[in-house]
Amino acid sequence: MTKMSGADIVLKCLQKLGVDTLFGYPGGVVLPLYDRFPDYPDINHILVRHEQAAGHAADGYARASGKLGVALATSGPGATNLVTAITNAHMDSVPTLFITGNVTRSLLGKDGFQEADITGITMPTVKHNYIVMRPDDLAYAFSEAAYIATTGRPGAVHIDIPKDVFIEEAEFHWPDDVHIRGYNPPTIGANESIESATDIIDQAERPLIFAGHGIILSDAAEELQAFAEKGGIPVVNTLLGLGSINPSHVLSYGMLGMHGSYWANHAASSADVIIGLGMRMDDRALGRFEDMNPNAKIIHVDIDPAEHQKNIETHVPIVGNVKDVLGQLIKSINVSTHSDWLQWINEMRINHKESMSIPSGPELSAQYAISRIADLIGPESVLCTGVGQHQMWAAQFGNISRPRQFITSGGLGTMGFEVPAAMGAQAACPDRPVWTICGDGGFQMTFQEIGTMVAEKLPVKMAIMNNCYLGMVRQWQELFYDENLVDVDITQPDFLKIAEAYGIRGIRVTNQEDVDAAIQEAEADPGPVIIDFRVVQQDNVWPMVPAGAALSETVESSGQI
Repeated sequence: MTKMSGADIVLKCLQKLGVDTLFGYPGGVVLPLYDRFPDYPDINHILVRHEQAAGHAADGYARASGKLGVALATSGPGATNLVTAITNAHMDSVPTLFITGNVTRSLLGKDGFQEADITGITMPTVKHNYIVMRPDDLAYAFSEAAYIATTGRPGAVHIDIPKDVFIEEAEFHWPDDVHIRGYNPPTIGANESIESATDIIDQAERPLIFAGHGIILSDAAEELQAFAEKGGIPVVNTLLGLGSINPSHVLSYGMLGMHGSYWANHAASSADVIIGLGMRMDDRALGRFEDMNPNAKIIHVDIDPAEHQKNIETHVPIVGNVKDVLGQLIKSINVSTHSDWLQWINEMRINHKESMSIPSGPELSAQYAISRIADLIGPESVLCTGVGQHQMWAAQFGNISRPRQFITSGGLGTMGFEVPAAMGAQAACPDRPVWTICGDGGFQMTFQEIGTMVAEKLPVKMAIMNNCYLGMVRQWQELFYDENLVDVDITQPDFLKIAEAYGIRGIRVTNQEDVDAAIQEAEADPGPVIIDFRVVQQDNVWPMVPAGAALSETVESSGQI
């Protein structure tokens, strides 16, 4: 067999994995790899303007498509610039592969120019990582890395390659199968666990489903709906679980958690059986763990056994792929209705609907702008967000009705995620409209990627909720720090001049009556567009579970704090 360079082996590996797009930024130690890209035209390299954006774009690509997202960076600062994006993808269980170059093998550990121990740095933030010291090992490393990233609980995997490994030659041997001792991701749940869960569910009077990101990652939305309908069980979503059930469904009751609905949080506090599906049972969704609902029996389905019993006591932990486990439960549970329980939640939703409503009056609110975007762009679009108030309002008013429609940073809460993630989503879904709801603070962290959008003809629409504040920080300072507003009034550039500098359309909206026309104008434009929505400056997200409080202590206004 003819030998080839390590660089060619890497690109052949990507072809074997079906990778058609990767996001990267060149540098000295990866130039041998870049030198070979012209011979692999089926792999589209998208040149970003910052390595962190490459990582977030790969993340957005993976979430929108369900395929492996790939990012590439050089050694030293190139690699360390990826760390936030790696951690973000891994915390949200996104199947991603991060490739970095490093100094030559003879310089490793000797503080060579632009050397960083990126393997050591990323070890706590990835599912697995590699430093490949021989070109002969590249093919198996890539095959294994992709297998680990996309099976079981998906996550981030990192491969580091010294420069001379790209140059040295070896034969290319692609493994037909990957076998990793001790790594056997489960699929179906154990029979005894399914039987125990079935007994509890059939006896429940007030059962409730917590539907998490795992539903979307495992393509289990149909199974979720079938399970809920057979058992007559209401469904609430985590932030990343939005889209797993259509909000118009009779059993759908929206998002629970820190800024979830009043009725969802109180249903969670009043249920006698809670069925957690593909979720981490984390503090953002559950509030104070010991008082989440101490009287409920908890059934927790997750493919990662490390998540069971981690935060709350679980009566029946079920280890398995949520899609397969739901298939088992659908067959085993009895048909039920729970009409009294549903009526109780419905009455609570009616009585407390004002706590999650668009503010009345003539002022332009972020809630109104986001709701109009959602209505006008439709469910086939992709909606990305950054982190902060605008993220919560997008979750509340974005009408997220299908899987992979809503892309946001959950576990890590990364400001600046919105623009590059939307760019990645657009690369993954060229035929779908992609909008990103931006905070004016987060937008300024990564808007340099507009240059990438223009170069790659990616027509992302960027809606900035511009209140001249770090809004969520200001809200907390107002409510919990005696209104001591320290360094949250952020000086803004002229966002329309930024649009002009990149040669794209910029639109400013200051009045409610101009919102629809601006959205339609942006939709009609074939390229990226910035809309600067000048929204109400001091507005708060309600409902809210104060930090350290229980879901039953959800408040609907500042007067209750």
